[in-house]
Amino acid sequence: MKMLRKFAVGAAGCAGILALSAASLWELDRAFPPPLPAELTVSTEIQDRDGQLLRAFATPDGYWRLETRLDQVDKQFVDMLVTYEDKRFWDHEGVDVLALARAAGQFATSGHIVSGGSTLSMQLARLIEPRESRSLGSKIKQMLRAIQIERRLSKREILERYLTLAPYGGNLEGVRAASLAYFGKEPKRLTVSESALLVALPQLPEKRRPDRNLKIAHAARDRVLTRMVSSRLLGEREAARAALDDVSDLRRTLPALAAHAAYAMLPKAVPGQPLQLTIRKSVQEGLE
Repeated sequence: MKMLRKFAVGAAGCAGILALSAASLWELDRAFPPPLPAELTVSTEIQDRDGQLLRAFATPDGYWRLETRLDQVDKQFVDMLVTYEDKRFWDHEGVDVLALARAAGQFATSGHIVSGGSTLSMQLARLIEPRESRSLGSKIKQMLRAIQIERRLSKREILERYLTLAPYGGNLEGVRAASLAYFGKEPKRLTVSESALLVALPQLPEKRRPDRNLKIAHAARDRVLTRMVSSRLLGEREAARAALDDVSDLRRTLPALAAHAAYAMLPKAVPGQPLQLTIRKSVQEGLE
């Protein structure tokens, strides 16, 4: 009963948020803007003449966080991510009322949280402004921030920021760093199995990271594949073939080529802008 009362209070709070007038939201938006930097703090990248990554340097706070654009990521992975995390992402304005109602119904019938109803915009809000607790107040603030974010960024920009900041275990942030560390390649062309694993990791990155908890990572990937079949994004045979792929427990180091040239270029680094050398990656790898 105590949990049901807590849920009822939470549902009432969410309803109150959605009932706010446009004028009230506008005033709140002006008074308490979201902490959205114009540019994210990302790893400095040294690229070869063709734009391939030669070497990356960790951010000042010690994270491998590579800036990510949508054209750098496999489209099927993006489709799987949106389907799994926020299937009405392209239509809502930060808060998915239907997803919240579904989550509320599941909680009322089961007595525990089955799904959270968080949108990708709400998850981005949590990434840029980590919550101190899982309280109702924190959830309401996250919803307000998501609405604010949607007023300031396009859907594409929201996705790109999420793909740059999402946690993947340890000091890996963003899908590019994760793909390089777990698969040894950029996420431009991913297998169905690889895409499913990368969709699964950010929800519980430490618990599911394959280099430490291989069985848990494997099971999480399979749950994503099952969801993709029920959502009709994948066929049963395609998902079954992907489920046969091994999940590696290896975490690779990020590319670290052309050390002397890379360090010589480092003083010229501009935040968010890769530095390009005239050498070719394949030749440099052969020489080293």
